Amino acid sequence: MKVVFFGSPSAALPSLEGLIRAGHHVELVVTQPDRPAGRGRRTTPSEVKKAAVEKGLPVLEPSRIRKDETAAERIRSADADVNVVVAYGQIIPDAIIYAPRHRSLNVHFSLLPRYRGAAPVQWTILNGDTETGVSIIELNDRMDEGDILAWTKVPVLSGETADELEARLASLGAELLIASLERIEDLPHVPQDHGRATLAPKIRKEDGRIDWGRTAEAVDRQVRALASNPGVYTFLRGRRLLVHRGRAMADGSPSAAPGTVLGAGPEGLFIACGEGTSYLVERVQAEGRAVLSARAFSLGTRIEVGDRLGEGREPA
Repeated sequence: MKVVFFGSPSAALPSLEGLIRAGHHVELVVTQPDRPAGRGRRTTPSEVKKAAVEKGLPVLEPSRIRKDETAAERIRSADADVNVVVAYGQIIPDAIIYAPRHRSLNVHFSLLPRYRGAAPVQWTILNGDTETGVSIIELNDRMDEGDILAWTKVPVLSGETADELEARLASLGAELLIASLERIEDLPHVPQDHGRATLAPKIRKEDGRIDWGRTAEAVDRQVRALASNPGVYTFLRGRRLLVHRGRAMADGSPSAAPGTVLGAGPEGLFIACGEGTSYLVERVQAEGRAVLSARAFSLGTRIEVGDRLGEGREPA
């Protein structure tokens, strides 16, 4: 089958690679343009572009695909049997969605209609869901509202981060995509129940700020969901401190104010949270510095029992 593939991050790679292994002909890869990334802000290609170039596949990088008629014509000229979309990152216009014989399929990392939007995996972790899955839908002119063609369900593992869950779902989604293409003529088209829909909007940087007044379990979900992107942070002595890893503890101190350092030892920093719970901070990073164990950081910064985290202001 002739395919135009739309995707950008590493989560899209299993589907691209699966299409090639299954013998489908990827006529064109459409991805996001190169962006500044990393501490040096060096212009960097998407993970999908890197893979496509290595495989000798033609690549198209429209900055605004809805406004780029030249890009649209290039995509239509590929004469694909189907478009496959996996975490592309732009809204695709109808003229492209409906052009192929089998239209456009999307691999979405949630059980739709739950978590429509840009960040389904992160919101799954944030909300403490115990199960999730992958949906294959036929794209239409509304965000993640197309008919469901196939789906599969999996549990969310204890302590799993958003990156770990996304990697599992990406692999699972690739398998489901290939199986769906094998019987594309016979796939049922199940309309979504819009009354049950929930949203998973793009995560903002400020969503990463820890509110120590919440329970330790809530803080733990926040760290597991957002530490890698966009980052989870608190303040120490007025300066931002990134929290990379930690875990909720069974016991805390009902009398301690949220954010108070309850203990500093080899395991890390024990921080008071809401409802008498506590959170063990294990790895941290001061702005502009390397990632350290919380123990090493506490010794170098001379953190003591009774110090407070969380008091500080966002930069103007």
